[in-house]
Amino acid sequence: MQTGAAVRADFLPLDELAAVRAENWRAQTEHVSRQSAFYHHHLNGRALDPRLEALGDVPFTDKEMLRADQAAHPPFGSYLAARADGIARLHRTSGTTGTAMNLALSRRDAELTAIVGGRAQAAAGLGPGDRVVHCLNYQMWMGGLTDHMTLEATGATVVPFGVGSTETLIRTIRELKVTAISCTPSYPAVLERVIAERFPDLTPRDLGLRLGLFGGEAGLDDPAFRARLEATWGFAVRNANYGVTDVLCNFAGQCEATTDLHFMAPDVLQAELIEPEGASPLPWQAGETGELVLTHLAKDCQPLVRFRTGDLITLTHTETCACGRTAPRFRVVGRTDDMVVVRGINVFPTMVAAAVNRIGGLGGEYRIVLDGPGPHDHLPVEAEAAADPPDPDAAAALVDLIKREIGVTARVRLLEHGALPRTAGKTRRVIRHKGET
Repeated sequence: MQTGAAVRADFLPLDELAAVRAENWRAQTEHVSRQSAFYHHHLNGRALDPRLEALGDVPFTDKEMLRADQAAHPPFGSYLAARADGIARLHRTSGTTGTAMNLALSRRDAELTAIVGGRAQAAAGLGPGDRVVHCLNYQMWMGGLTDHMTLEATGATVVPFGVGSTETLIRTIRELKVTAISCTPSYPAVLERVIAERFPDLTPRDLGLRLGLFGGEAGLDDPAFRARLEATWGFAVRNANYGVTDVLCNFAGQCEATTDLHFMAPDVLQAELIEPEGASPLPWQAGETGELVLTHLAKDCQPLVRFRTGDLITLTHTETCACGRTAPRFRVVGRTDDMVVVRGINVFPTMVAAAVNRIGGLGGEYRIVLDGPGPHDHLPVEAEAAADPPDPDAAAALVDLIKREIGVTARVRLLEHGALPRTAGKTRRVIRHKGET
């Protein structure tokens, strides 16, 4: 079956990759122009230009447009560009940042998703001979079955565990001699607590995992958090699963040579950078920071053109990596909807995480709780103590560090160890109460 995905596109010489991209986009423009009622309306009846260099003339698409379109044309929206009998799989977004969206995949879409995601998992070090337990929600969320298929694409044996039944999971890892775990970065804290309470003779290292494959949340860019995970578990930590659910569930991951993310879908996604406020284009070059905009170069069911992801990234390298991949590398700075403005300074949860993980009396768990509409004159943080009783100096130390490193005034509420919720799914770090914009 033709998927539009080039074999090992993350290693392709750039001239060969350019030819693949051009052919994919030519076919994609015909498909979108012919089949997508949404883009027919969005472009005022104009067809898409088959030249990639003309893409900048197309108006942006954003999440609110898609939500409104699905509400007006349920269940998939008028941007569904395939017949109903061409839909092979139905997923739903987590709804973390708003109303959950219905996602349709054709067989080709599903195969392409597995191929691209498999590149990211393989770059992290997963492959034949590994036995990986997958601990994300299988109940319609893309992170379940779809990410399972990306793990299988590496040749590894996949144990489809899902979420919950943590004691059984620990026993399963030991009994099946599992070598790797796929989960969110916050989930190991759940396992650590259960091991301490239910398996007093065990430590996380005793489970024998050699590889931790993470995605779905921020945090792994913080060296202190990564070092703590590796020291506690004894496995190599990899961010192996970065994606945008409406576009492609996993299209970037870390290799063994770098902690930056490789863009693993250059053959099937066009990436741009724009200024998040004015939406002016930014050059695709190392050192630039902006909002990531993505366009499908190969997609059947719900193709998107110039979709504003809301993710802010810094492009770090465009030359060939030590691992041999030509795929460019980047870091995720944060999300536009998670940004908190304190006296004119933009603050992201990743910045707070970096501070929390540097305070010895804190356990790494935190959240930012906003009680009213901005603008804000201080940053309200709830931080969990590393142990009981809490270190009374930890809160003051965090206030000082946030002021020194981020430049804003924080009000820190110190909580007992274990007070904040743990979850196998995505952990919300910014809580906006009613009335907060």
